[in-house]
Amino acid sequence: MTDADAYLAARRGFAWRRPERFNFVSDVIERRAAENPDGVALHWTSAAGEESIVSFAGLRDRANAAAAYLASLGIKRGDIVLLVLSREQAWWEIVLGCLQLGAIVSPGTTQLMKKDFAFRISATDAAMLITNAACAPRADEAIVDLHWTGKRVIVDAVRDGWTPYAPDPSRRLRDCADTSSDDEALLYFTSGTTGNPKMTVHSCAYPLGHETTGKFWLRAGPGDLVWNVSDTGWAKGAWSSLFAPWLAGAGIFALHADAVDPARVLGALENYPVTILCAPPTAYRMLVKQPLDGRAFARLRHCVSAGEPLNPEVIEVWRKQTGFQICEGYGQTETVILCGVFDGMTAKPGSMGLPAPGVDLDVIDDDGERLKPDVEGDVAVYLDPPPQGLFLGYRDDAERTKATRRGKWYLTGDRAFRDKDGYFWFVGRGDDVIISAGYRIGPFEVESALIEHPSVAESAVVASPDETRGEVVKAFVVLVKGAAPSDALARELQEHVKRVTAPYKYPRLIEFVDSLPKTISGKIIRKELREREWKGKPAHG
Repeated sequence: MTDADAYLAARRGFAWRRPERFNFVSDVIERRAAENPDGVALHWTSAAGEESIVSFAGLRDRANAAAAYLASLGIKRGDIVLLVLSREQAWWEIVLGCLQLGAIVSPGTTQLMKKDFAFRISATDAAMLITNAACAPRADEAIVDLHWTGKRVIVDAVRDGWTPYAPDPSRRLRDCADTSSDDEALLYFTSGTTGNPKMTVHSCAYPLGHETTGKFWLRAGPGDLVWNVSDTGWAKGAWSSLFAPWLAGAGIFALHADAVDPARVLGALENYPVTILCAPPTAYRMLVKQPLDGRAFARLRHCVSAGEPLNPEVIEVWRKQTGFQICEGYGQTETVILCGVFDGMTAKPGSMGLPAPGVDLDVIDDDGERLKPDVEGDVAVYLDPPPQGLFLGYRDDAERTKATRRGKWYLTGDRAFRDKDGYFWFVGRGDDVIISAGYRIGPFEVESALIEHPSVAESAVVASPDETRGEVVKAFVVLVKGAAPSDALARELQEHVKRVTAPYKYPRLIEFVDSLPKTISGKIIRKELREREWKGKPAHG
C-alpha cells in the first residue's frame, strides 16, 4: 500500500462519534482509569527540578476532588469559571472538575493584564476566577473597578479576598453531570480584526473532535507521552495538552517554566521519556539554532507543529539534525484539526498537508464554489454534515458568527490554494489578524492601547515579517501636535502597551509617520501598510 493509499483508507474508514449525551470525565477519564489504572496520565515537571507522575486512576481521583471542591464553593452546572493559570498541576484537575460538574471553563493566558481581566469578567459574568499569585494583583485591580462579587480562588498563595485552592483528597464527587453533547463546556477568547476579542464557545462533545488529532496527527496511543510546548491559555492546550492524548490512551508531559527556553527543551527531550513533541513554529526556530550535534532523544519518535506556517528551511534543518520530520497541522480556536500531515501520507515541506479524516476542507470562491488546483481562494469547511468539534458560535455575537458562513461553508478567514495532489498551501490571513509566535493578535486591541497614550493622535497596526516569530506587531504612529518622534518615545509606547494589555501584544516595531492611508470615508487601509512591509519578502517565512 502506498502512502496515498494508506491516507485514503484512513479517510474512508473514519466516522465521527456523535452521542446525544457526553461528559469527558465520565466517558473518557473514568474509562481510562478502569482499563489502565496505573498508566501514566500526567508526567509533570518544573524548571526547578520537581517531578510528579499521576496515573489515570489518580487523575480521576484528582478530578473528582476538584469537582467536589468547586461544588462546595457554589459552582454548579452552567456557571462560567475563568481559569488563568500556566502549567500548574491544578490546571488539569480544575478543567476536569469543571467538565464533571457541567460548568463552563474559560482558560486564559497568565499574560492577561488589568484591562483583559476586566473585559473577561464583564463579558462572561463569571461565577469564579481561579488564578495564581503572579496574576492576582492585576485581577484585583479590575475587580475593584467592576465591583464584581464572584468567588476568587488562588492556587499557590494566601491573599486577602481570595480562597486558597485546597481540594480534600478524601472528599471526591463521583457523580458526573449528565450533559448533552450540545451543552456549552469551554469558552475561549480569540482576537478579531475589529472590536474586542470574540468569545468562542465549544460544546461538551468538542473533545470528541480531537479523536483525529490524537490518532492521525499526533499518532498517539497507550504508552506514549505527549509534550505540547504551547501555553495552556490557548485552544492549542485543549488539543495536545488535554483531550487528544487522553482520548488516544496516551499520557501528557508538562514542563512548568516561565518561558520556552530552547536549551531546557532539548535537555528535557533527552532526560524524560517524551515520545511525541508538539511545538509552535517559534519554538522550532529557536531549537534549530541550538547545538544539535551529539544530542540523543532516545524515546522521541514523532514531531508536530501548529499555530502558524513553519519555514521549510527549519523543517529541513530539524530533519537533518535529528532525523525527525516535523508534521504540520492546521486548525483554529473555532475548530479541531482541519488539515495536516497525517499518518500514512507523504509530507511536502511548507505545505499545510491534506484534509483531516472526517473533514471536507476545500478552497472556494466568493460564490461558495470549489476552485480548481493552483487557484487562490478562501479556506472553508463544508458543513453538510459539520465535523465534530466545530464551535457553537461566538457568545453574544450573532453578527460575527454569521460572518463565518457562506452558504453551507464555514470560513476560516485564511487564504490558500491546493496543488494537483490536493495539498493545501497557505497564502495568508483574509483579514488583518496578526499571528506572532502562535499568538493571534487583533490590531484593534493594540491600536486602542496606543491611543490611550497622550502623545498618540492615531495609529495603524499590521504584521511585519520576522525570522524567528514569523510575524511581529508593527505600529505606524501619528503623534499629536507638539510631540516629537524619538527612540525614547518608541520605547515608552511599547512599555505603555505592555501595561495596558497582555504583553505579547506590544508592537516590537514602531514607525512614526505624518499620516495614514485611508479610504474616502476615513477608514484606515491596513492592507496597504501590510503589503509595504511584506514587499519582496515571502509571506510567513
